[in-house]
Amino acid sequence: MEMAVTSLIFSAIKLVQTHLWFSDIAITLLGLFIFTSMIQKITNKGPMLWPVMGIIPSLFLHISNIYDWVTTALIKTNGTFHFRGMWMGRSHGIVTSDPVKIEYMLKTNFMNFPKGMYYRERFYDLLGDGIFNTDGELWKLQRRSAISEMSSYRFLDYSRQSVQDLVHQKLLKVAEKVVNLGSCFDLQDVLLRFTFDNICTTAFGIDPGCLSIDLPEVPFARAFEEATELTLIRFMVPPFVWKPMKFFRLGFEKRLKESVRVVHEFAEKTVRDRRLESSNLGGLKNKSDLLSRLMESEYHFTDKLLKDFCISLILAGRDTSSVGLAWFFWLIHKNPQVKNKILHELNGIIKHRHSKNEELNRIVFTTEELKKMVYLEAALSESLRLYPPVPFDFKDVLENVCFPDGTFVKKGDRVIYSIFSMARIESVWGQDCREFKPERWIENGKFVSENQFKYPVFNAGPRLCVGRKFAYLQMKMVAASILLRYSVKVVEGHKVVPKMTTTLYMKHGLLVTLEPRMSLM
Repeated sequence: MEMAVTSLIFSAIKLVQTHLWFSDIAITLLGLFIFTSMIQKITNKGPMLWPVMGIIPSLFLHISNIYDWVTTALIKTNGTFHFRGMWMGRSHGIVTSDPVKIEYMLKTNFMNFPKGMYYRERFYDLLGDGIFNTDGELWKLQRRSAISEMSSYRFLDYSRQSVQDLVHQKLLKVAEKVVNLGSCFDLQDVLLRFTFDNICTTAFGIDPGCLSIDLPEVPFARAFEEATELTLIRFMVPPFVWKPMKFFRLGFEKRLKESVRVVHEFAEKTVRDRRLESSNLGGLKNKSDLLSRLMESEYHFTDKLLKDFCISLILAGRDTSSVGLAWFFWLIHKNPQVKNKILHELNGIIKHRHSKNEELNRIVFTTEELKKMVYLEAALSESLRLYPPVPFDFKDVLENVCFPDGTFVKKGDRVIYSIFSMARIESVWGQDCREFKPERWIENGKFVSENQFKYPVFNAGPRLCVGRKFAYLQMKMVAASILLRYSVKVVEGHKVVPKMTTTLYMKHGLLVTLEPRMSLM
C-alpha cells in the first residue's frame, strides 16, 4: 500500500513538471499579489499596505511631497490610519493627528509611550544619555536640573543678555555688510549660525564664532550639523543596512563616526577645562552658563552626562528658533498686511520711550518691551503652527493599550503623530486652518496660548520643552531687531519648499535681500 502511495506521489510530481511552466507559477503569484492588493485597498481606508513591503512603496511614491501626502491620508481617515513596514520588520502601528490621542500618549498614559529603543539607539552615538535621548529616572534627573537652573533669574538674565549681544554685535553687523555689498544671501543659513552660537553660549559658555562677520567655516559647528544629518539617515534605512555599515565603518556611517568624534572632543574639552577652572578658582559662582550652573548644583553629574546633556540642548536650541524664524520671514513676505501690523506694534512701543527721537539703528529692545509685542508673538506662533521645526514625532508602545476612541495598539507598535498635518486639518484648527492668521492667537488684545496637545510644537505633558520661554525671547529679539531696520524681501523666483528630513528646513534655503528703513511706517 505504501509503495502504491509513493508511486502515485512521484507520478503527480512528474505530471506537474511536465505541464506546469515557470511562467504559470509567476502568473499565479502575480494574480495572488493583485488580488491581495485589491482586497487591502477596498478594506483599508488609509494608505496602501502592499503585500510583503507594507507601506514602503507608498512612501517612495510620494517621498517628494510626503508631508502633504500624510496630511491628505489623515483627512480621509478622520485623523488616524494604520501602517506596516516590511514583512518580518518591527515597524508597524498608527499615524495620527488627533489631539485626544496625543494627550493620551504625552500625558494621561505617559509611561506607556516612551521614546524607546528605536529612537535611542539611532541617536546614541551623538546624544548618548542626554535629556532628549533618555527615559525613566535618568531623564527625570536631567529635567529637574534643567527646570531648576533655566528658570532661575540668574540664567534668564544671562540668556537675555547673550541674545541681545549676539543680535547687536554680530547679526546686525552681518546684515549691514550684506546691504553695503548690495547682494542677496541665505537668511536660513545666517539664522542657523545665530542660534548655534547663542545656544552654545548659554549651554557651554563658549561662542564658537559661526556668526563672525565673514561667516567662517567652524569645525565644531560643521561637524555637529553633519552628525545630525547623517544620524537622520538611520531613520530612513533599516537596521540590517546601517548597523553592518557602522560595524565595518562604511559609507555615511564612516563619516558619522568622524563627525561625532569632533563634536565629542569639543564638548569633552569644554567640560574638562571648566572642571579645571572650578578647581583653580574654588568654584564657578561668577559664571551663569548652564554647564557651570550644573557643576555647581546639588545634582552630581558625571563629566560624560554633562557633555551629553549640553549636546542635547544644542541640538534642540539650534533648530527650533532658526527654522521657525526662517518660515516666519517668508510668511510675512507673502502676507504684507501681517508685516505692517507688526511694524505698527513696534512703532507704538518705541513712541512710549523717553527718547522718542532715537535713531532706529541705536534702539535695543528691553525685556519689558519684548513682552509687549503681542502681535509679533502671535505671528511667530502662527509660523510655528504652520511650519513646525519637528514635523513628525513618534513614541514606542510598551504594553497593549486602547486609546479613548477605541483604537488599539499592541506592545512593540509605534505611534507617529504629525504636527505638520494637525495645522491643516479643519476638525483641529477650523475652516481657515491653512491661512496664516496671527489673530487666532489674540483675544481682547492679549496673547492666548493654545492647548498644548493641539499645538505640540514644543512637545507637551511631562516632556514640555523647558526652553520654550528662551526660544520666544530669542525669536522676538531677532525678528523685531531686523524688521525695525530692514525690509526683508525674498528673491523673486526663489523656490521655497520643505526639506524631506525630520527637521523642517527649507530645501533651498531662503534667499533674501535687505532694504534699510528710513522710518517704521
